[in-house]
Amino acid sequence: MKGRTISSLDQLKQHTVVVADTGDIDAIAKHKPQDATTNPSLLYKAAQMPQYQSLVDEAIAYGQSKAHSEEGLLDAIIDKLSVAFGCRILELIPGRVSTEVDARLSFDTEGTVTKARELIELYKESGVSSDRILIKMASTWEGIRAAEQLEKDGIHCNLTLLFGFGQAVACADAGVTLISPFVGRIYDWYKAKQGVDSIPVEEDPGVESVTTIFNYYKKHGYKTEVMGASFRTKEQVMALCGSDLLTISPDLLGQLAEVDGEVPKALDADAAAQMDIPRIKMDEGVFRWMLNEDAMATEKLAEGIRGFAADLDKLRSYLAQRMEKATV
Repeated sequence: MKGRTISSLDQLKQHTVVVADTGDIDAIAKHKPQDATTNPSLLYKAAQMPQYQSLVDEAIAYGQSKAHSEEGLLDAIIDKLSVAFGCRILELIPGRVSTEVDARLSFDTEGTVTKARELIELYKESGVSSDRILIKMASTWEGIRAAEQLEKDGIHCNLTLLFGFGQAVACADAGVTLISPFVGRIYDWYKAKQGVDSIPVEEDPGVESVTTIFNYYKKHGYKTEVMGASFRTKEQVMALCGSDLLTISPDLLGQLAEVDGEVPKALDADAAAQMDIPRIKMDEGVFRWMLNEDAMATEKLAEGIRGFAADLDKLRSYLAQRMEKATV
C-alpha cells in the first residue's frame, strides 16, 4: 500500500508561516501552527467553553484585586483573560501570539499606546517576553501612529482590519511588524456588490489585494510582514501561498490537512523586487483620501471596528453575569 503524499497544509508550510486564527487552545495543539492570533470575537467564544473556565475564574479574581470601579473591573478582567489565553497558546507554539487592543480605542492614539503597554506588562508578569507578543490594533490613521510609537519602544504590532492599499502603505512607512489584510471580508463585499454567489479565485478581489500589497512591500524593501487573514475557502489560502504568513481558521486548517492537492508558490519576493511598481508618498491627507475613495475599505473598516467592539461588549456582559451568579 502506498503511503500518503504530503498534505496541502504541509506543502503550504514549506513556503508560508501558518498562523492559527483561533482562541481554541485544543485546535492550536492539533494543527501545530508557527504563530497564533485571537480577537474579541474568538475570545468571547472561547471564554464560554467548559475547558477554559479556570482561566476565566483566574481573570475575574485578578480583576477584583486590581480594579476600583465596575468599568475598570471588566476591563482588567478582559485584559488578564486575553493575556491568560495568550500565555496558554504560547506553551503550544514556537512563535508569537497576537493580542488585541480594545476596539473602542481605534481613534485614540495615546489610549492605544497606554493599553498596549499595559498588556505587555501583564505578559511580563507572567514570564513572557515582548518579542513573543504582537499587539493588534485597527489600521486607522490613529492606530498606525500608535503602532509607530510602540515599534520604536520595541513593542511589535499587528495592524488588523486592513482592507485598502493606502492602509498597507501607511503601515509599512510606520515600520510596523505585521499587517493582516482581510481577504474574506473583501471577497464578501464584492460578492454582495456584484450580486453573485461566488467569485472565482483567479478573480477574487481579496486575493488580488494581498498580492498587490505583497508585491509593493517586496519591491520597495519594506520589512513589514504580510499576513493574509479572514479566509472563506481553502482555495483563497492556496492562492496566496508564498505570503510571509497566513492566519487560518481551524476549519480551513482541517480541510487543508485532509487533501493532498499540489500547492504551488503563488507569491514570490524575488520576482516582486523586479517589478515596476511606483512608490507612494504617504501622509495623513493622502491616507484619508485613499480610504475615502475606496468604498469597500471605508465600509469594512468601520464595520469591523463596530463588530469587534460589539463582541467585546458581549464578553463584558458574559463576565458580569458570571460574577453576579457567583455572588448569589
